[in-house]
Amino acid sequence: MKKKPSVVVSSTGTKTNYRWAFQTLILSICMSLLFGFFSQTILSSMGAVMAILGISFFIFLSVIFDMMGIAVASCDEETFEKWVKEGKKGAGVGLRLAKNSEKVCSFCADVVGDICSTLCGAGGACVVVAMTKHIENASTIMIISICVSALIAGLTIFFKALMKTRALKNSDAIILKIGKMLESTLFRKKK
Repeated sequence: MKKKPSVVVSSTGTKTNYRWAFQTLILSICMSLLFGFFSQTILSSMGAVMAILGISFFIFLSVIFDMMGIAVASCDEETFEKWVKEGKKGAGVGLRLAKNSEKVCSFCADVVGDICSTLCGAGGACVVVAMTKHIENASTIMIISICVSALIAGLTIFFKALMKTRALKNSDAIILKIGKMLESTLFRKKK
């Protein structure tokens, strides 16, 4: 039985890799299940203060990963090739990230970003429940719910907008820093 190729050549002659898209699908489903379970069990039992702290953490995480995705998509591969030749620390991992920018960007901006948004929504629901415990008017509860959701979305968009500018202007430096961190942790060479 022959294996179907994961790379398909389109009518324009460009290659499309469907394998990565399917891997991302599986990864995002698994992470969504894990974080969904987390949000349903832990976030739902937290009070308003802990839920706000959780929301803040997930907004921060979403913004950082979005910045990484933008930076890797806009960094200059040739600069990293030059830095690798110079022996600059982190440049090798940075080059690997740059060469796989579509995968790294998809993971950072789409997978992590969307999961963080879901968790922010769950945290927002906890805040609404805590704030409306003693309120019986359905209209008031609905207004509070809309305001909490709008505040979470507004803060996320505001901080992402600030980080996007920074990521575009300093993409090479950001990816080099990430390369250094990954080189000293995940990609550390065994002696």
